[in-house]
This record gives sequence, C-alpha cells and structure tokens, in this order.
Amino acid sequence: MSVGLLALLDDVAGLVKVAAASLDDVAGQAAKASAKAAGAVIDDAAVTPAYVKGFTADRELPIIGKIAWGSVRNKLLFLLPAALVLSILLPWLITPLLMIGGAYLCYEGAEKVFHLFAPHQAEQHEASIEHTALAATSLEDRKVAGAIKTDFILSAEIMTIILAAVEVPDFWTRAAVLALAGVGITILVYGAVALIIKADDFGLWLARVARTGFGRALGRSIVVAMPVFMHALGLIGTAAMTWVGGSIIAHGLYEFGIAGPEHVIEAAAHWAEGAFPAIASIAGWVATALADFIIGLALGAVLIPVVGYAISPLWRVVKGLVPRRA
Repeated sequence: MSVGLLALLDDVAGLVKVAAASLDDVAGQAAKASAKAAGAVIDDAAVTPAYVKGFTADRELPIIGKIAWGSVRNKLLFLLPAALVLSILLPWLITPLLMIGGAYLCYEGAEKVFHLFAPHQAEQHEASIEHTALAATSLEDRKVAGAIKTDFILSAEIMTIILAAVEVPDFWTRAAVLALAGVGITILVYGAVALIIKADDFGLWLARVARTGFGRALGRSIVVAMPVFMHALGLIGTAAMTWVGGSIIAHGLYEFGIAGPEHVIEAAAHWAEGAFPAIASIAGWVATALADFIIGLALGAVLIPVVGYAISPLWRVVKGLVPRRA
C-alpha cells in the first residue's frame, strides 16, 4: 500500500513539473510575443489619455477603468477566439479585416487633424454622422464607447502580431499565450495611462505637503508641465493612430500584390538610415512612421467625405429599416 502511495505521489510530482514547465513556456512565449507588439502597445498608450480630457479629476480613473475592462473583453471574448478560428479555418481573411480596421484608424486620425485645422467644418461633419453612433446616455458614455472602439482595432493588431510570433503548434498553448499576453498588455497600458493622468494630482499633493523646498518645487513643476505633456501626448496619439492605420494598409496592400506603398516606406527608411548613420535605427523608425503617417492621412482625408456622403446616409437607411423597440 505504501509503495503504491509513493508511486502515486511520484506521478503527481511528475505532472506538477510538466505543468510548471508548460506554464513557464507559456509565460516565456507571452513575453516574447508581447515584445514584438511593442510598437502597437505604445500607440495604444498614447491614444488613450485623450479620452479623459475635459472630465473632472474624480471621473478620470473610473473612465480608464471602463476602457480597460472593455479592452479585456475585446481581447478575450472577441479577438482571441476570432484570431484562433481565423488562423485555422480562414487565414486569408485576417488581412482584409485588419485593413478595414486600419482604414477606420486612418479616418479617425484624419478627422482629428481636420478638427485641428478646420474646427467649424469638422464639427459640422461630426454632427452629420452623429446618427451612426450607438445611443449613449452621456458624454462620458460616448467617450468610453469611442475609446473601446478604437482599442478594438489596436488590440486586433496587437493580437495578430502576437499570434504570428507564437512558436508553439499546440492550439491550447497558443490560446493561453494569447490570453496571457493580451491581459498583461492591457494591465501595462492602462496602468501607465492611469499614472500619466493622475500625475498632476500627485504634483499638486507634493507641492502642498512636501517638507523640503525641492519637493514643493518639484510638485509645482509637475503641475505646470502636465498640461503641456498631455497636449503633446494627444498630438502623438493622433499621429500614432494615423501611422498605425497607414502601416496596416501598406502591409495589407503588399500582401495582395500591390507593393508600391511598402517600397516607398522601405526606401524612406533606407535613406534616413544612410543620411544619419550615427542614429540609423532611430532615423529609420522615424522615416517609416512618417511615411506610414502620410499614407494614413491621405487615406483618411479621402474617407472623410466618403463617410459623410455615402456610408453615413446608407447606415441611416439601414437603421430606418430596423424596427425600434419602445
């Protein structure tokens, strides 16, 4: 009896070791795959703080919490199953769907640029397509809904990059890696966003209660610097949204045999690397982002009238055909 018990315990210990090794492999794969998606993750973090602009301090963290929870739902309930199913059954459909999302990011980015230079016309355009938005009870609801919608596109790119980087054939291990990386990235992004948007409150607290002159001066400096930083971050977020969309479109066109935009981006990167050899990698990245931004902005500028005069009226017709509930 004792021999059988020892054998059973030995088997259990062996299973625990295998499970631990599997978990370690999943964690390692998730970390490696997440690093590949670092660019899109940074873009996501840069875009999000703009959605709490204009709200009181007590609503900032709840809004970020709502967006973060929506991001987790996006990744785990929709994107994770869709990515796994599409990768097995319809892998050819992934690129077109990503391109549709990329076009949406281009439109959003171009609309924000349009609002920056022609606010009156941009507000008229936004008012004309207000019907297409889902009903929301408040400005906060609309902001959260818009943030979650944008997050869905960026999360789709992140999850696709992670899926492509996963080097395990087993279906369930791939699913575990995607889930772990998706949740980890969400915590990282929205944790960083929460710290950014509460930095001014920390600076104000420091300016009031710090015991040294240096501490109080540091607090005042943070308070003064944060509005400028948030404005700059908003501009970076708009640019990031646009260049991510442009990058998705360029890569998608390349997959379909239209290599012109991709070759232009590569040529710009090679030129920048040759022109600034001391900072070749940085120069190449900047040139690539700039080329992606120009492509995205051009496509978004085309989509603004298309949305206003074609997609929005068509959507209103479709909505009119659907009976409303009392």
